[in-house]
Amino acid sequence: MTDAEKRSHQPVLLTETLAALAITPDGRYVDGAFGRGGHAGAILERLGPAGCLLAMDRDPAAEECARVRFGGDRRLTFVRRPFSQLAQVVAERGWTGRVNGILFDLGVSSPQLDDPGRGFSFTRDGPLDMRMDPTTGCSAAEWLAQVTEVELARVLAQFGEERFHRRIAREIVAARQQAPVLTTRRLAGIVAAAVTTREPGKHPATRAFQAIRIVVNDELGEIAAVLPQAVQILAPGGRLAVISFHSLEDRLVKQFMREQAHGREWPLDLPVVGAPEGRTLRLIGRPARPDRAEVAANPRARSALLRVAERLA
Repeated sequence: MTDAEKRSHQPVLLTETLAALAITPDGRYVDGAFGRGGHAGAILERLGPAGCLLAMDRDPAAEECARVRFGGDRRLTFVRRPFSQLAQVVAERGWTGRVNGILFDLGVSSPQLDDPGRGFSFTRDGPLDMRMDPTTGCSAAEWLAQVTEVELARVLAQFGEERFHRRIAREIVAARQQAPVLTTRRLAGIVAAAVTTREPGKHPATRAFQAIRIVVNDELGEIAAVLPQAVQILAPGGRLAVISFHSLEDRLVKQFMREQAHGREWPLDLPVVGAPEGRTLRLIGRPARPDRAEVAANPRARSALLRVAERLA
């Protein structure tokens, strides 16, 4: 097994995630970002014959993986849709308000990064695609071909937190006037030439690739759309577990969970007493991070952060 294959079979924060979901053998669970089924397989090991797992992913390769790995397991149902359609998919199964646990393992998966043909990696040359579902939407190359310099700079700053956003945007626009930017190697080279100060241990194209990938897949929009749906479909006492990999993802998750846990405070000038209105979640424990042993075994886990909340009655 290659190093890439080993990483593909190492679900991040697995022990912590399984503990967070508090799996019961006959429960109903949702894996909203199936990837290559690492977490899903571990959940199935803890389910009994009456337990059920609904897995979702928009990547056709994930669908094929589910068929090969779990095609004979009737407890698992795979649906190839973005997780922003979670409530609709769950309603079709009659599970609304009856789900015992939901897991979202956000971001790009190791197999997507390791396949040069997917266009996610700045270290391997391939077509500049970056779509999690290559069958729909525009690729990163198509987006870069038409985006304005001002909009590109905004995306790099907002979604990549890239300090050299204006310089990089200017160089990409200048380069595409000479020839279309169609490969990951060419884009990485343009960005590297524009970044004069490099972060230790980080490729100069890291932030730019993250920003473009996020906008191509509307990743933050997907997260913002699905979190309220997760609360809607959970049963009382059901758990929501979310693994994020960068500050933009985690900020959305943290703010949402805190808002749902705190509820809406009554205005001070109203003669009302009692707890805040609209509390739907209870925060469970502190955010979990991988330990040194996990990071050593799987360096891509180093930025992972797990947050957990429980649905109130």
